[in-house]
Amino acid sequence: MTDHYFSAEPASADERRLIRVALAGREVDLETAAGVFSPGHLDLGTQVLLRHLPPPPDGRLLDLGCGWGPLALTAALQRPGVKVTAVDVNRRALDLLARNAARLGATASIEAREPDEVPAKRRFDAIWSNPPIRIGKPQLHALLTAWLPRLKPEGEAHLVVQKNLGADSLAGWIADQGWGDIEKVGSAKGFRVLKVTRAAE
Repeated sequence: MTDHYFSAEPASADERRLIRVALAGREVDLETAAGVFSPGHLDLGTQVLLRHLPPPPDGRLLDLGCGWGPLALTAALQRPGVKVTAVDVNRRALDLLARNAARLGATASIEAREPDEVPAKRRFDAIWSNPPIRIGKPQLHALLTAWLPRLKPEGEAHLVVQKNLGADSLAGWIADQGWGDIEKVGSAKGFRVLKVTRAAE
């Protein structure tokens, strides 16, 4: 079996270790393991995204493709009252995020869930995501089609995508869906940050 970070049950050994990362202006020790996205460090795309994000909303935030949790944890550290739904298909990643939330005293702010566990009627004030581009274009489009329309009116989604993996074409595709306005709000180190603002009702 090929071991991808977007596998539900990674085949690699579940050997946990701690890494030190900077989140929300703090140095924190967090748990990671093989078989999840970027297990050894805070990946470059997420670093770029974090530099271009607004403050978390005073409401519900979706971390789409949460991995071991840097986006969800940042939101909880910045605004302890936020309600973060952190979604991933990788069960090991979800367990790591839950454990990391406990390490930082953020379990009241974060729920780690598989996609099918999120109530269908739940809507979000904001979506933050470093989406799994390597799952392929049809699967990526299906993923975004499932979640971006769940933004509340005037809610904002921020996505980070590598330029050479199709950031501009993805921006064009999102624009064609009619979910709202899309703009590029940042660009650094080969990545673009895209903001989708949901249309008002």
